[in-house]
Amino acid sequence: MGGYIAKNIKHYYPNISVFDRASSKRKKFVALGYKFPQNLFLAAKKADILFTILPTSKIVHDVIFDPDNEGNSVINSVSNNCLFIDMTTGSIDDFFILKNKLEKMGHRLIDAPVGRSPREAKIGKSLIMAGGTVQNIKQAKPVFETFADTIIHVGEIGSGLKLKLVNNYMAMINHVLTGQVLAFAKSVGLDRKLTVEVLSTTAAGKGQLLTNFPEKVLAGDISPDFSINMGIKDLNMALELAENSNFDPSFGKLAHLIFSKASLAGMENQDCTAILNFFDSKASKPKN
Repeated sequence: MGGYIAKNIKHYYPNISVFDRASSKRKKFVALGYKFPQNLFLAAKKADILFTILPTSKIVHDVIFDPDNEGNSVINSVSNNCLFIDMTTGSIDDFFILKNKLEKMGHRLIDAPVGRSPREAKIGKSLIMAGGTVQNIKQAKPVFETFADTIIHVGEIGSGLKLKLVNNYMAMINHVLTGQVLAFAKSVGLDRKLTVEVLSTTAAGKGQLLTNFPEKVLAGDISPDFSINMGIKDLNMALELAENSNFDPSFGKLAHLIFSKASLAGMENQDCTAILNFFDSKASKPKN
């Protein structure tokens, strides 16, 4: 992802310096004509803007603050009042530790995690979820525009990373759910290709966020197109089918438990999308 981003930035800012600790990647970038100094200190020298896009928050911290073999570090190499742009999908707690540390040293930070896949990054059509001040986002925007066609200022610093983590939470659950659903279909003797074709046309396959939620609970309408009790009834029968085929429907069991709790809370005749209100009511209760 970082390589594709750097490539697109270079089209507009040819003096960009890039760095990766992997020697194989360094050789590849050098062969493509990139300015690729031999160490992090030189790569960050006099930088007004510095991007990090790394596997973890700890690595980001180490890259910025840890001295090299000669006692030099990135933080002592950049220009005064440098704008650090962290695109890492990392720990929100660690991100704010980084923010406080950089600000105490006279620098600035915004979070700008990337949405979409490496395929979009390659052609300059990434999505940026940015968190920070209007002034800092404004400074970064011309660089963002070299590799992203959608730049969303989510809010105050940290908001972009929070939204990326929420997005990835949904994405990873959907990966597992989709895998479980297709395996369930196969276990009861359904053709996989046909199952995919049919589910791709239903609200289940398209996703509730693109179908029922905007029309119902998000519009303030919880009158039952399909009630929570009807959902429980259908889950009961689906779980029975799974049991008869020796398939473990873990997501189905969890959904049944949650819908049952909502029903016991008096929501049994509300639309299934009203489960959002059930979760909101739980989230609003203070912790003990």
